[in-house]
Amino acid sequence: MPQPLSAPKATRREWIGLAIIALPCLVYAMDLTVLNLALPAISAQLDPSASQLLWIVDIYGFLVAGFLITMGTLGDRIGRRKLLLAGAAAFAVASVMAAFSRSAETLVAMRALLGVAGATLAPSTLSLIRNMFHDEHERQFAIGVWIAAFSVGGAIGPLVGGLLLQWFWWGAVFLAAVPVMVLLLVLGPKLLPEYRDPDAGRLDLASMLQSLGAVLAVVYGLKRIAEHGVDPRGIAVLLAGIALGAMFVRRQRHLPYPFLDVTLFRRPAFSAAIVAYALTGLAMMGVYIFMTQYLQLVLGLTPLQAGLATIPWSVCFTAGSLLAPRLARHWGARRVMVRGLVLAAAGFVVTALVTPPHALWFLVAGMIAMSIGLAPVMTVGNELIITTAPPERAGAASALSETSAELSGALGIAVLGSAGMLLFRLWLGPALPAGLEPAEGARALATLGGAMSVAGGLADGGAFAEAARTAFTDAMRAVAVFGAAMMLAAAWMAARLMRDGEGEGAPVPALDQAPGA
Repeated sequence: MPQPLSAPKATRREWIGLAIIALPCLVYAMDLTVLNLALPAISAQLDPSASQLLWIVDIYGFLVAGFLITMGTLGDRIGRRKLLLAGAAAFAVASVMAAFSRSAETLVAMRALLGVAGATLAPSTLSLIRNMFHDEHERQFAIGVWIAAFSVGGAIGPLVGGLLLQWFWWGAVFLAAVPVMVLLLVLGPKLLPEYRDPDAGRLDLASMLQSLGAVLAVVYGLKRIAEHGVDPRGIAVLLAGIALGAMFVRRQRHLPYPFLDVTLFRRPAFSAAIVAYALTGLAMMGVYIFMTQYLQLVLGLTPLQAGLATIPWSVCFTAGSLLAPRLARHWGARRVMVRGLVLAAAGFVVTALVTPPHALWFLVAGMIAMSIGLAPVMTVGNELIITTAPPERAGAASALSETSAELSGALGIAVLGSAGMLLFRLWLGPALPAGLEPAEGARALATLGGAMSVAGGLADGGAFAEAARTAFTDAMRAVAVFGAAMMLAAAWMAARLMRDGEGEGAPVPALDQAPGA
């Protein structure tokens, strides 16, 4: 449907409001990575057990993923701005309490509260963008800024953490979020519109529990399988999560106002955008975990050098997100999706060709092609997701987008990561030195780091270390080939399911403001 000529342009208020909602998105992403450098100091002061330390790191991401659908639906009911401000207040309080935690148990609890509060940010901010920007090109650019904020936040997390830890104590990594949330609380009521669905029914508690249990179980099961291989507990939890998910979907079909409107998947553009978004997350996370290890353990870069080598990825991803609206204007949403996915596939192929002595340049070139190709796909894909859904369900639709990203990332680590490490073990096994203790052999086959450690204890470990590096490189190449195949499959699907002009002019009707907005 062509864009109406009368679609109002955004004013200065909307653009300043965009900056205000982009900042908490940056902090949300930063909190996923900023903590890692503080773990030694936390361990020294709070003396957590191994299990507690694991939960300090993981519980934030688990609860963000688990509560996304609930928060997206809740925002449609009580008001998207109200939910965003409530989440910002909770995030600020939890950050302060986490910074001054006196025990590991308290820190785990505060990280859990941060996860619940963080789950309000993505669906509320993305659905508010639909309310604020009615012109399609301005809306696409706003979504590009929104995605770039997440990319920048994830990239600068370790850098910010390192700078804070150099001058302050470990709690400072949490306090960095507080000024941003306070700014949102002060300016949000003045700059951001309010919207809620006046016809929304009551929140269905059973649906909330089913969606929460399904997502948490699937994420936990995938993570455990990625860490421990074919693990009975991980598989049992994963299957339980899938069963809960099936119960959740079945329940939605019979509710007058469902948590998730499953009829959205009957819209080809919506289905194509969701599946392409999920496949890109799966392939990207699957290969990225190999790249970071390859830089340090195969190429021998220091952590700082490895971090610098990944900067082009973040810079190009940000640039691609901001250029996506201009590309969509010239090519249309369908061509942007298809060509971006094909370019990303080429990036995976370049990564699969890494060979000395130019391996680093091949890897960086592959990262650049992947990020430039995937960024417009995510920008245009999110725009299609929230505009093909009815206006009153934009919060739930945006939550579904983010949930698919979380699940596909975990799936990429579990499936592609596990498949890559299986190949690593198969190819390294014949090179194990004769007479090696079974425990040492198992350690060498578990990870590349373990293999290098075992090689360091051998009288003549150079040949085994080289064999381990070669096996890992070959495994990374194989994962990159799988990634390229997924991108081409997503491109084929987008070309088949989307029509020319779809998503280029989807009108955003003027929405009724909630009372008191």
